[in-house]
Amino acid sequence: MNRISSIARPSGAFVIALVFSSACSQLGGLGSVLGAGQPQTGQVSGTVQGVDTRSQQIVLTATNGQQVALLYDQQTQVTYQNRSYAVANLERGDRVTARIQQAQNGGYYTDLVQVEQSVSGSSSGTIYSGSRNGSGEMQLLQGVVRQVDRQNGLFALDIGNSNTLTVSMTYNPTQADQNHFQNLRIGDQVRFYGVYLNNNRVELRRFY
Repeated sequence: MNRISSIARPSGAFVIALVFSSACSQLGGLGSVLGAGQPQTGQVSGTVQGVDTRSQQIVLTATNGQQVALLYDQQTQVTYQNRSYAVANLERGDRVTARIQQAQNGGYYTDLVQVEQSVSGSSSGTIYSGSRNGSGEMQLLQGVVRQVDRQNGLFALDIGNSNTLTVSMTYNPTQADQNHFQNLRIGDQVRFYGVYLNNNRVELRRFY
């Protein structure tokens, strides 16, 4: 795939340690076909240990106890309960299954991470790093709804001065927040508490 061949990462904070044994059936014998000339695919399940946004790596502890570092990019999708999230939404302790492909640098790249169990449980979410102001603190935001994507739990919010944010629901919203979201209509004015994931994306914690 073109995006795999374009990945060039400097040696950074994490070292990819994917030592595949015959017992690790999830990887479909990837280790035995390295160097075959074609990118190989498979999957790995484990627990998230962290996300390094600078080197764009997701670090997992696989089910066999090995530490695994997977490259990701802007094309990588994170899904949970049929909704899409940013990679930055992943939390330490989340149980995931990642679809992986061999990269030319000998490491592995993931284009899809499925969250099997969120460490947040039934809570309303946790605070992630990567906010607009760098603090990762919850903020009170308001604006006008411009688009609603109920399938993926997203809505576009006009906050004025030609600025539009993409707002995503938490992994486990309260029933009240879920009902509020389902009732959103284009043109509605909303106020809510949220945390910036990047300059253009916010995770909603609860409606005001």
